[in-house]
Amino acid sequence: MQQSFPWLIIIAMALTFLVMATGVIGMLRPGKASSRRSNILMRYRILFQGVAIALVAIAFLIGRN
Repeated sequence: MQQSFPWLIIIAMALTFLVMATGVIGMLRPGKASSRRSNILMRYRILFQGVAIALVAIAFLIGRN
């Protein structure tokens, strides 16, 4: 279980980066549809970022023992 945590953290961080990059690129396009999509992507970024932070915290708690 401890060996899978680094991979889960890397995957969560990569997903956060990809969603953030997609959102930034999407903001460069004008239009109302892009602003709606940007809002949805921001929510996903916050979700993936929270998951990454939670995984890091769990890894520290497990490693402390």
